[in-house]
Amino acid sequence: MAETDIRESNTREPEIREFVESEFTKLSKLVGTIQPLLELVSLWRLLGYGMLFLALLDIIEMFVPPSFMNPSWEFQTMGRLVNQVGVPLIATLFVFSGKLAKRGKWELPLLALLSRLALLVALLYLLLIPLGVFNTVRLYNTNLEQIKTGYEQRLSQANQVEQQLNQTSSTQIEDLIKRQGGSLNGRNPEDVKNQILSQLTQAKQQLKTQKETNQSSVSLNLIKNSVKWNLGALISAVLFFIIWKETRWARRRTA
Repeated sequence: MAETDIRESNTREPEIREFVESEFTKLSKLVGTIQPLLELVSLWRLLGYGMLFLALLDIIEMFVPPSFMNPSWEFQTMGRLVNQVGVPLIATLFVFSGKLAKRGKWELPLLALLSRLALLVALLYLLLIPLGVFNTVRLYNTNLEQIKTGYEQRLSQANQVEQQLNQTSSTQIEDLIKRQGGSLNGRNPEDVKNQILSQLTQAKQQLKTQKETNQSSVSLNLIKNSVKWNLGALISAVLFFIIWKETRWARRRTA
């Protein structure tokens, strides 16, 4: 019985050795495959830190010099923050890639800080939405008022010319044309006067049409940008909130 056990043990030893060698070979191949990926992750992180720094420089440039309470500046700055949000989002993805694998000690508190900043940035983008809506209304009213003021000034000038022309006699019109070096060429001064009045009427109608066109164009562009940037701010806030939520592992290291 003992001899049988010894024979079975001798038979199993090569099998176990072959199994261990086979598994060790597979593990070595797996490590060899993972090593280049870890080196690539390190490169991604380096790119991420660089992109975050460049994004920070852009943000500083946006706010220097600041012009708070200026609806146009605030609205345009909001648009730039939304349009350029892709860079910090991708940079953050690169920085957090690989989680804690091959991290330096200096990175651990930095990762925790970046994770918390993601929540702060999400809240800031949410706050941009009511500010964007408020500035949209302010700019809409301001633009309409400017267009209306310009129209009324030009209309007033045309009305003054029309009024003066109506008070001018045929003889005065003829004398005015001669003083300017012109000639009636046999035309009746009254016909010339009526022709000028007709041109003034057409000009006033063109002013009204131009005012309506400008109002429509300005309003459409403003609303388009407002919808685009407010939706962009909402999506950006959601994405940064997801980043904060999914990087709780970075905050736990410093908790």
